[in-house]
Amino acid sequence: MTGEQEHVGGSTGRALVLHPAIVSGVRARDPELRLEEAVGLAEAIELDVVHAETVRTKKVRPSTFLGKGAVDQFTDLIEAQEIGVVIVDTALAPIQQRNLERAWNTKVIDRTGLILEIFGARARTHEGRLQVELAALNYQRSRLVRSWTHLERQRGGAGFLGGPGESQLEIDRRLIGDRITRLRRELDEVKRTRTLHRAARKRVPYPVVALVGYTNAGKSTLFNRLTNSAVMAQDMLFATLDPTMRSLELPSGRNIVLSDTVGFISELPTQLVAAFQATLEEVLEADLIVHVRDIASPDSEAQKSDVEDVLAELGLEAARPIEALNKLDVLDAEERSVVENRTTRDPDSIALSALAGAGCGDLLEAIDRRLSENRHVVNLDIDLSDGAALAWLYSHGEVLERQDEGMETHLVVALDAVDEARFRNQFQNSRA
Repeated sequence: MTGEQEHVGGSTGRALVLHPAIVSGVRARDPELRLEEAVGLAEAIELDVVHAETVRTKKVRPSTFLGKGAVDQFTDLIEAQEIGVVIVDTALAPIQQRNLERAWNTKVIDRTGLILEIFGARARTHEGRLQVELAALNYQRSRLVRSWTHLERQRGGAGFLGGPGESQLEIDRRLIGDRITRLRRELDEVKRTRTLHRAARKRVPYPVVALVGYTNAGKSTLFNRLTNSAVMAQDMLFATLDPTMRSLELPSGRNIVLSDTVGFISELPTQLVAAFQATLEEVLEADLIVHVRDIASPDSEAQKSDVEDVLAELGLEAARPIEALNKLDVLDAEERSVVENRTTRDPDSIALSALAGAGCGDLLEAIDRRLSENRHVVNLDIDLSDGAALAWLYSHGEVLERQDEGMETHLVVALDAVDEARFRNQFQNSRA
C-alpha cells in the first residue's frame, strides 16, 4: 500500500470545503449559497468543517481543476489546520482528484463522492443499501488507484473517507464488474417486488400522491404532519433516503397513499439517478406529485429548477404538480404576504408551514380537488358472478360504496370519463 493511501486511511474528521466558481457571463447560482450547501453536506456526515471558501477561477485547469495559485494557496492551510479531507464542490475527473491529493498530501473527494458518502451513511433498507453500493461501485470503477471499503460496515457510509479495514481489500475492474452485475440482478428483483406491491395497491385503488422536492425542503416534516407519523425529519440535508408510504384520508373521505421520497439536489450524480430508479418509480407511478419547496430559501427558484430537471430526467416534464410553498413561518410579515398573494392567483400553489401546521388543510383540499378533476361518480349494478367486471372497476376506479343484495351488488364508483366509456363497452351486463 502506498504512503498516500496510508495517510488517507488515517484521515482526520477535520475538513476544508471549497466551491469552485467559474467566472463567466452566464448567470449562475449564488456561489456563496452553493458553498453553504456544500458545508451542510459535509456536516451531514459529521465532518468538522474548519474552513470553507469560494474559489473563483476563469477556466478549468485539466490537471487539477483549480488554478496553480489556488492549489498552492491552500497547501499551508491544510498542513497547519491538520485537515484530513478536502471537499471540492464539483465533479472532478479521476486525474484531477489524484493530482490534488498528491499536491495537498490529504484525502480529496468531489461533490459526487460526498453525496455518495451521505447516501451510504443514511440508507436504512436493504434496497437503499443496494442502490448506494451500485452507485458507489460505478463511481469507484474509474478511481481504482484507491482501495475500496465495500461500504465498510463499521462506520456506514460509502467508504471514501477511509475507515477500519480499508487496507484489507484491493479490487480490480473485473471484481467490481462482477459485483455490479449481481447488484443489478438483486435490484431487478426489488423492482419486481415493487411492481407486485403496486398491483396489490391498485386492487384497493387508493391514488398515490408523491412528495418531491429539494433536499431539506421539509418533505418529511410535511409527511409527518399530514399522516401523524414519526418519519425522521431533521434540519439536515438528505435526512430521508428510503421511501415511506402511509394511507391518509382527504376531506372528501377519499383515501390516498402518501409517499415521502428522497430529496433532490443540484448536480445530482447521474449514478444516483440511475441507481435509485426503483425508488423513484414511486414518483413515476404516482397519480399526483406535490412539489414541496423551501420558500424561505434565497435559492428557492434555482432549487425549483433543479427539481424540475430531475423530474424531466425521469420523463415527467409534462407533470403538473401542486406546489407546497413551505416554511411560511420563517418569513417576515411582508414576505409572507407576497407568498400568500401569489397563491391566491394560482390554485396549484399552497402556502403552508409543515412545522406549525398552517395551510396544511388547504393542501389536502387542493389534492382532493385535483384528484377529482377528471372523475365523476357513477352508480352501477353488477352481477356478483361477473368477477371480471368487479375486478376491472376496483382496478381502474375508486369504489366509494358497495352494497350486496342477493346475486347483485350496487356500486358507487368514481371513474374517469374515458374509463367509464371503456367499462360500458367491455362489460355489457352492467347498467347505470
